[in-house]
Amino acid sequence: MTELPDRRLLLVHAHPDDESINNGATMAKYAAEGARVTLVTCTLGERGEVIPPGLRQLTGAALGEYRLRELTAAMGELGVEDFRLLGGPGRFQDSGMMGLPDNDEPACFWQADVDEAARLLVEVIREVRPQVLVTYDPDGGYGHPDHIQAHRVAMRAVELAAEAGCEIAKVYWNRVPRSAAEEAFARLQRELSGLRFGKTAVIDDVPGVVDDEDVTTEIEGTAYAAAKAAAMRAHATQIDVAEPYFALSNELAQPVFTTEYYELVRGERAGARETDLFAGIGFAGIGDVS
Repeated sequence: MTELPDRRLLLVHAHPDDESINNGATMAKYAAEGARVTLVTCTLGERGEVIPPGLRQLTGAALGEYRLRELTAAMGELGVEDFRLLGGPGRFQDSGMMGLPDNDEPACFWQADVDEAARLLVEVIREVRPQVLVTYDPDGGYGHPDHIQAHRVAMRAVELAAEAGCEIAKVYWNRVPRSAAEEAFARLQRELSGLRFGKTAVIDDVPGVVDDEDVTTEIEGTAYAAAKAAAMRAHATQIDVAEPYFALSNELAQPVFTTEYYELVRGERAGARETDLFAGIGFAGIGDVS
């Protein structure tokens, strides 16, 4: 019989770096508070565009191996010890952007059988017994095939785990309220002259922006802003950080959000605007797992 921490959080992401951009402050906060934070990444991001000129020779499997090292460094910055690749390294490959021939490669995640991939995730769920799972919305936040597939696999795994007697109490999707995005971009525009990025992204480039009323939960992560920025910097092939802003390979500046937002889509909501992903969950008698 294994003793598990009372609070257990599982995050399901598509590529290395997604976790730090979307949930870095949340992960650092709960890890620091003693919760078990488990990250499952579905691919190694072998088709990502590399930012530093000195690393642009990295492609395919070599890039995937490098990005795994970046992920390891990022998790060290966030204090997260439990991070895994779905099915093991290389089981599912990066699918590339939507509409490219890469989407048709048999080994890519987009072509994976959802139930087969979900059963691999159920193995993690049965081991970790998370009360809370975080993933993307049905559009994957911005339409990337691996993000969409990660959503499908995560939500199917929640169903299969429940059928196996391992119910997850609360499921959240990553979100950003439109008012917070508008405020952050307005501040970015005022400060753009002091940044090394010449242009800004637009609000619709930020994954998961929704009307404010769709956001159920916010995690105040200001105390963990430095950890989040450091984790993002660890993903140097993919992210250029000029805190409190960053850019991807498109060189368009966008804000680093230290308050992170979620929409509860499964489970009981605890209050008008939750400030804890575990709010409303009872913990008595759930620590032992055989």
